[in-house]
Amino acid sequence: MVVAATGFFDGVHLGHRVILDRVRSIAVDTGLKSSVVTFWPHPRTVLQQDADRLRLLTSLEEKRNLVTGTGIDKVEVIPFDRSFSALSAGEFIRKVLIDKYGVSTLVLGYDHRFGHDAPSDVRLLADRVLACGIEPVICGRYVMPDGTAVSSTEIRKALDGCRVEDAGRMLGYVYSLSGVVVAGNRIGRTLGFPTANMELYDPLKAVPGNGVYQVDVSVCGNSYKGVCNIGVRPTIGSGGMRVIETHILDFNEDIYGLDIRISFLKYIRPERKFDSLKELQLRLQKDILAAGESL
Repeated sequence: MVVAATGFFDGVHLGHRVILDRVRSIAVDTGLKSSVVTFWPHPRTVLQQDADRLRLLTSLEEKRNLVTGTGIDKVEVIPFDRSFSALSAGEFIRKVLIDKYGVSTLVLGYDHRFGHDAPSDVRLLADRVLACGIEPVICGRYVMPDGTAVSSTEIRKALDGCRVEDAGRMLGYVYSLSGVVVAGNRIGRTLGFPTANMELYDPLKAVPGNGVYQVDVSVCGNSYKGVCNIGVRPTIGSGGMRVIETHILDFNEDIYGLDIRISFLKYIRPERKFDSLKELQLRLQKDILAAGESL
């Protein structure tokens, strides 16, 4: 028998961790294994509900690592397709949670739903869970000391608004992007500030709003400080294409084609168009100084 929670768990943020902590605590008390039953891909990509605007806080690998990092014994990933989406709440409980995974206790979030006919009130869903023979446990909503109710939606809003520090506080860790270093137009190098241009491994990852950020950079197995610009490079021009480019401090190696991870520590300023490359160069010097002073 297993103590479990189920859901998409995008970001595995502090609100999710309340649920995961409860799962682990009950499992320890009862001598059972702990598990998370999640889905991939996101239901909106399958059901085409605003799928073109969908942005995720975590890839599947990131989510799996974050969940197991909390001490949960196992992560079960169910392929989400139209057939699966047609299951009723009762069918999901009996066929998936009980028959497939042996769940005996299910921890539910305050607004949790599953099944195409799921009730909007989690207490009614808990009644269905109990009627099928699983013990339900309901967790309340997690609220930050400043009164902010943590959710994946609120974290995405923070990232969109360049509030990477707020996003990190709600996540419980520094938000990051992972990808591969690709060739750019090399103008940064002519200005004395070579940049590593990133192509995301997961194109659905949420990217912070346009601007300049203080970041940590992981590349070649080492960690460096850096300044990252996200945007369309209005002074230089990028054909309207949004780019993610990072100047790595005290670093001068050829890393094209290598893995890179950018962790967002602090917002420095908005992206803007300068009257000349010289003015841009002077501003970049100030950005690097600002990042260095806050390290």
